[in-house]
Amino acid sequence: MHIQVTPFDLQAWKEGNRHDYRAGWKGVSPEFGEITLTCPLPRTSPESLVSEVRGGRLPTASFEARGMHVEGMKLPGLNRSTLRVGDRVVYVERNRFGATLEQRALALRYAGDHYRLAALDKHGYVLTRAADDEDPGVTITVRETGRGKNRRLSVRAEGRAEGGDLSLALIFAGVDRSTLTQLGAVKAGLSRVTHFWTESQY
Repeated sequence: MHIQVTPFDLQAWKEGNRHDYRAGWKGVSPEFGEITLTCPLPRTSPESLVSEVRGGRLPTASFEARGMHVEGMKLPGLNRSTLRVGDRVVYVERNRFGATLEQRALALRYAGDHYRLAALDKHGYVLTRAADDEDPGVTITVRETGRGKNRRLSVRAEGRAEGGDLSLALIFAGVDRSTLTQLGAVKAGLSRVTHFWTESQY
């Protein structure tokens, strides 16, 4: 069911020790109840890194990156990743060679709907569900503010949203989105050039 979502904030949290460390965001949506984003979950394998959104009336969402490249990462990245909302896999496409924020936006497909996720900058992003014959779509803006213990995640929706929309928007707060930003695009481009040059020397 699509409903109007009252703006809400999630607060930064962390607990545990070096072997069972957990951190992320917690808060309450008036419409969807208590929400917890854990990013990342405690590791069960050195080659797997997972962030998860659960709670309230939201379908559980998880974002997992797998491979040797995740060992030194704090959050799962977009490479070799799997995104799930409820029992569905979300199909994700991106243009690695895009030069602008719009060109680097992710195209997502979930439950028959089409979405775009674009970075605003390194602290914020926007998820948009495209309009169709039955619904005018929705835009959800997520932005991190503050420092240290005062860090907050503000969530604002324009249009009527359902639980899946919100889960999909929130899970990306637990993902390394740097390659979607302008600076990330430059770094990724330099990395590719360096890699190709190194390969050509053999």
